[in-house]
Amino acid sequence: MAETDSGKPLVIIGAGGTGGHMFPAAAFAEEMRSRGWHVGLMSDARGLRYAETFPADWKEEVRAASPNLRKPWTLPGAALKIRGGINSAARTMKRLKPALVAGFGGYPAFPALSAASRLKVPILIHEQNAVLGRVNRRFSGKAAIVASGFERLDRLPGGAVHHPVGNPVRAPIAAKREVPFPPMDGELTVFITGGSQGAKILGDIIPLAIANHTPATLRARLKVVQQVREEQMDAVRAIYEKAGLDHELKSFFSDMPEQLAAAHMVIARSGAGTVSEIAAVGRPSILIPLKIAMDNHQEANAEALVDAGAADMIVEDNLYPNLLGELITVRLQDEIDLKNRASLARVTGTVTAARDLADLAEQAARR
Repeated sequence: MAETDSGKPLVIIGAGGTGGHMFPAAAFAEEMRSRGWHVGLMSDARGLRYAETFPADWKEEVRAASPNLRKPWTLPGAALKIRGGINSAARTMKRLKPALVAGFGGYPAFPALSAASRLKVPILIHEQNAVLGRVNRRFSGKAAIVASGFERLDRLPGGAVHHPVGNPVRAPIAAKREVPFPPMDGELTVFITGGSQGAKILGDIIPLAIANHTPATLRARLKVVQQVREEQMDAVRAIYEKAGLDHELKSFFSDMPEQLAAAHMVIARSGAGTVSEIAAVGRPSILIPLKIAMDNHQEANAEALVDAGAADMIVEDNLYPNLLGELITVRLQDEIDLKNRASLARVTGTVTAARDLADLAEQAARR
């Protein structure tokens, strides 16, 4: 393995775009550092905004862009940015001689992976979703190992060495894995969370479903904890207050591990991180995939829990208050089934992904 001046091997991580790419990369970085590796991070300005606490020895901003074929006039400028980012990444790699480059997706990972390919540095890919993203897809055929967050991995090219290891989850989430399913002889908690993109529909539909399409006997026992967009807060609060429902509304929950552990049911989008955290803690869920997600990957993510019998999925086109309310009622009124779904979710989940991914990284670096 190539080593830095300190004698420690170096892994350079290419990731960015969203926290969905950065958070698993950070968990991997922490594990690699615990094994005596140096860690460097390459991303663009947007990606580095998610990296204030990223556990890297150094961080480098590289220029990157996402080519938009619908706006062909922007392509020359995007190509110049990408070329500049690749050249910058290559200069750093020639100087530091990394043992491995690990790509976690997002277009800001492209310069690091492209430079690694050019310089024959071993590449490890980790795909969080059940469908390979565009950047990971581009380099998966050149990677020593393609790891993934789900057993299913669509768009994987033939010949690629695929290892489904799961998605690394944050330590506070992993710590909740042993918290028992909450007792069902009193209050029933429904936790509702949704990403910033397209989350308006969750604020529009879910309160109506719970307030108007669940029986009064159930509503009397419910506590609704819901992430709501700021502009919807007053309207959602009015619906719950009119129905006499116990509720807690916030635009952001900083205590996600505690909320998941306390929930009898989770209603959420099906981003890779969300699905993996629900499974790691082991809670039944109703998943509503983001309709505009690239390659419909959120629906593919949701199917991992649906096929295991741990979750229900409702696509946006079928998200009606009466349908959702009836489903919530059926699930919460069957204690045996709900606990079984929680157990099945937990079986599907893992908290060892960062460790298993680091094992693969060290294996790839020795090749």
